[in-house]
Amino acid sequence: MSNGSSISQFLLLPFADTRQLQLLHFCLFLGIYLAALLGNGLIITTIAWHHHLHTPMCFFLLSLSVLDLGSISTTVPKAMANSFWDTTSISYTGCAAQVFLLFFLLGAEYFLLIVMAYDRYVAICQPLHYGTLLGSRACAHMAAAAWASGFLNALLHMANTFSVPLCQGNAVGQFFCEIPHILKLSCSHSDYLREVGFLLVSACLLFLCFIFLVVSYVEIFRAVLRSPSQQGRHKAFSTCLPHLTVVSLFLSTGIFANLKPPSISSPSLDLVVSVLYSVVPPAVKPLIYSLRNQDLKDALRKVKPWNWSHGYSQNHSFNRYVKDSICWGKQSQWDNGTMEV
Repeated sequence: MSNGSSISQFLLLPFADTRQLQLLHFCLFLGIYLAALLGNGLIITTIAWHHHLHTPMCFFLLSLSVLDLGSISTTVPKAMANSFWDTTSISYTGCAAQVFLLFFLLGAEYFLLIVMAYDRYVAICQPLHYGTLLGSRACAHMAAAAWASGFLNALLHMANTFSVPLCQGNAVGQFFCEIPHILKLSCSHSDYLREVGFLLVSACLLFLCFIFLVVSYVEIFRAVLRSPSQQGRHKAFSTCLPHLTVVSLFLSTGIFANLKPPSISSPSLDLVVSVLYSVVPPAVKPLIYSLRNQDLKDALRKVKPWNWSHGYSQNHSFNRYVKDSICWGKQSQWDNGTMEV
């Protein structure tokens, strides 16, 4: 970070010029932030507390909630503080930390979403191999790989971005430190293109992972459509389609925000796109992935767990998941040539 001595702080984009609108934006972001804290906090607490939810998919949901809390806490509290105190400054170190943490947490989150899609594929298309392919050790390794991938990706982009000399002022045209807006302050066009090249490579990698996700869901939908159970098809589509929609929105807005042509850039467009990929998802994912699930809703209401009422012990929770797919509805059953999802 050779240019740290020339710039001690950055100026972020204010939400509005008038005090009333600044306070309105503060209240709006406060509501979204509290919703994210409440939803994700309930999921983490519920899964950690109830042993019958200690299953592979719920483990991934817990990790996803932790990442969501981290990502929204990286940007929104600072934006709220700036609106409330009518300021726009952020320190150089704070800006670098925002870039690193946001790339780390969002990158790990995206790879974890791919792992969750793989979990659905195995549960529905290869149910007899589920216990082998997604045992506790395999789940821990896949989650660790997702976090490590996000960390390495974030370290690369943060180090490269803040090694670029900056001489075009210190005004960042965004409410948080975003790489494209920092690169606009660059003195060197070659350094600018180098980081853009890294962003393109990362985007290609993310797109390849997205292709894997789409292929997995094509196989899932093919298996589901062969099911004679209308209720089973409804359950599968009601859980898989929102997942695919969230991943598509997350990937498209993230890539567009970081690689859009400067000719179509505008403060209002940049603000909307950034909010769509960095602020809104952590608040709505609990509803999409978890709170729609009957087991988690029952646990939140402190209703006796399903496996207790049927005389099962908590030691059979993993086996129950293989048979029932707790967190995503019943998984495939191939008895007598029929399938129920």
